[in-house]
Amino acid sequence: MAVYNKAAQLYQKNSIETASPAKLTLMLYDGAIKFSHIAIEAIDEGDIEKAHKNIVKVQNIIVEFRSTLDMKYPVAKDFDNVYDYIYRRLVEANMKKDKAVMEEALEHIKTMRDTWKEVMKLNHVS
Repeated sequence: MAVYNKAAQLYQKNSIETASPAKLTLMLYDGAIKFSHIAIEAIDEGDIEKAHKNIVKVQNIIVEFRSTLDMKYPVAKDFDNVYDYIYRRLVEANMKKDKAVMEEALEHIKTMRDTWKEVMKLNHVS
Protein backbone atom coordinates (compact mmCIF):
# COMPACT_ATOMS: atom_id res chain seq x y z
CA MET A 1 0.00 0.00 0.00
CA ALA A 2 2.88 2.38 0.77
CA VAL A 3 4.27 1.91 -2.75
CA TYR A 4 0.86 2.79 -4.21
CA ASN A 5 0.60 5.93 -2.06
CA LYS A 6 4.11 6.98 -3.07
CA ALA A 7 3.28 6.45 -6.76
CA ALA A 8 0.02 8.39 -6.41
CA GLN A 9 1.83 11.28 -4.72
CA LEU A 10 4.49 11.33 -7.43
CA TYR A 11 1.83 11.31 -10.16
CA GLN A 12 -0.04 14.17 -8.48
CA LYS A 13 3.16 16.20 -8.06
CA ASN A 14 4.06 15.58 -11.70
CA SER A 15 0.63 16.57 -12.98
CA ILE A 16 0.80 19.85 -11.07
CA GLU A 17 4.34 20.66 -12.20
CA THR A 18 3.52 20.04 -15.87
CA ALA A 19 0.07 21.66 -15.97
CA SER A 20 -0.60 24.78 -18.01
CA PRO A 21 -1.58 27.97 -16.13
CA ALA A 22 -5.18 27.46 -17.29
CA LYS A 23 -5.19 23.88 -15.99
CA LEU A 24 -3.61 24.99 -12.70
CA THR A 25 -6.41 27.52 -12.27
CA LEU A 26 -8.96 24.80 -12.87
CA MET A 27 -7.19 22.57 -10.34
CA LEU A 28 -7.36 25.38 -7.78
CA TYR A 29 -11.10 25.79 -8.38
CA ASP A 30 -11.56 22.05 -7.98
CA GLY A 31 -9.55 22.15 -4.75
CA ALA A 32 -11.67 25.00 -3.40
CA ILE A 33 -14.80 22.99 -4.17
CA LYS A 34 -13.38 19.86 -2.52
CA PHE A 35 -12.32 21.74 0.63
CA SER A 36 -15.71 23.48 0.75
CA HIS A 37 -17.48 20.12 0.73
CA ILE A 38 -15.20 18.85 3.50
CA ALA A 39 -15.90 22.00 5.55
CA ILE A 40 -19.67 21.63 5.11
CA GLU A 41 -19.47 17.99 6.17
CA ALA A 42 -17.37 18.98 9.20
CA ILE A 43 -19.92 21.64 10.18
CA ASP A 44 -22.64 18.98 9.99
CA GLU A 45 -20.54 16.69 12.21
CA GLY A 46 -19.75 19.47 14.68
CA ASP A 47 -16.02 19.15 13.97
CA ILE A 48 -15.11 22.81 14.40
CA GLU A 49 -11.36 22.35 13.86
CA LYS A 50 -11.79 20.39 10.62
CA ALA A 51 -14.31 22.95 9.35
CA HIS A 52 -11.95 25.81 10.19
CA LYS A 53 -8.92 24.18 8.52
CA ASN A 54 -10.80 23.53 5.30
CA ILE A 55 -12.48 26.93 5.12
CA VAL A 56 -9.04 28.51 5.55
CA LYS A 57 -7.79 26.39 2.63
CA VAL A 58 -10.60 27.78 0.48
CA GLN A 59 -9.84 31.32 1.67
CA ASN A 60 -6.19 30.85 0.70
CA ILE A 61 -7.18 29.77 -2.80
CA ILE A 62 -9.43 32.83 -3.18
CA VAL A 63 -6.54 35.05 -2.00
CA GLU A 64 -4.33 33.41 -4.62
CA PHE A 65 -6.90 34.10 -7.34
CA ARG A 66 -7.14 37.74 -6.28
CA SER A 67 -3.36 38.18 -6.17
CA THR A 68 -2.93 36.94 -9.74
CA LEU A 69 -5.52 39.21 -11.35
CA ASP A 70 -4.09 41.48 -14.05
CA MET A 71 -5.81 44.77 -13.28
CA LYS A 72 -4.95 46.26 -16.68
CA TYR A 73 -8.00 44.38 -17.99
CA PRO A 74 -11.38 45.86 -17.03
CA VAL A 75 -12.88 42.43 -16.33
CA ALA A 76 -10.29 41.88 -13.59
CA LYS A 77 -12.12 44.39 -11.38
CA ASP A 78 -15.32 42.37 -11.78
CA PHE A 79 -13.49 39.18 -10.83
CA ASP A 80 -11.92 40.96 -7.86
CA ASN A 81 -15.37 42.03 -6.65
CA VAL A 82 -16.67 38.46 -6.90
CA TYR A 83 -13.61 37.06 -5.13
CA ASP A 84 -13.93 39.71 -2.42
CA TYR A 85 -17.57 38.78 -1.86
CA ILE A 86 -16.77 35.04 -1.71
CA TYR A 87 -13.91 35.69 0.70
CA ARG A 88 -16.12 37.73 3.02
CA ARG A 89 -18.76 34.98 2.97
CA LEU A 90 -16.08 32.41 3.81
CA VAL A 91 -14.94 34.50 6.78
CA GLU A 92 -18.54 34.72 7.99
CA ALA A 93 -19.09 30.99 7.47
CA ASN A 94 -15.93 30.27 9.42
CA MET A 95 -16.73 32.60 12.30
CA LYS A 96 -20.27 31.26 12.71
CA LYS A 97 -19.67 27.74 11.36
CA ASP A 98 -22.73 28.49 9.24
CA LYS A 99 -23.50 25.75 6.75
CA ALA A 100 -25.90 27.89 4.67
CA VAL A 101 -23.31 30.64 4.19
CA MET A 102 -20.68 28.05 3.30
CA GLU A 103 -23.02 26.46 0.77
CA GLU A 104 -23.65 29.88 -0.79
CA ALA A 105 -19.91 30.51 -1.13
CA LEU A 106 -19.54 27.04 -2.66
CA GLU A 107 -22.19 27.79 -5.29
CA HIS A 108 -20.33 30.97 -6.31
CA ILE A 109 -17.06 29.03 -6.54
CA LYS A 110 -18.73 26.37 -8.69
CA THR A 111 -20.09 29.07 -11.00
CA MET A 112 -16.63 30.59 -11.35
CA ARG A 113 -15.13 27.14 -12.05
CA ASP A 114 -17.77 26.33 -14.66
CA THR A 115 -17.18 29.69 -16.34
CA TRP A 116 -13.44 29.01 -16.36
CA LYS A 117 -13.98 25.58 -17.93
CA GLU A 118 -16.10 27.18 -20.65
CA VAL A 119 -13.41 29.80 -21.35
CA MET A 120 -10.81 27.02 -21.62
CA LYS A 121 -13.05 25.10 -24.03
CA LEU A 122 -13.80 28.15 -26.19
CA ASN A 123 -10.09 28.95 -26.41
CA HIS A 124 -9.09 25.32 -27.00
CA VAL A 125 -6.90 25.35 -23.89
CA SER A 126 -6.22 22.21 -21.92
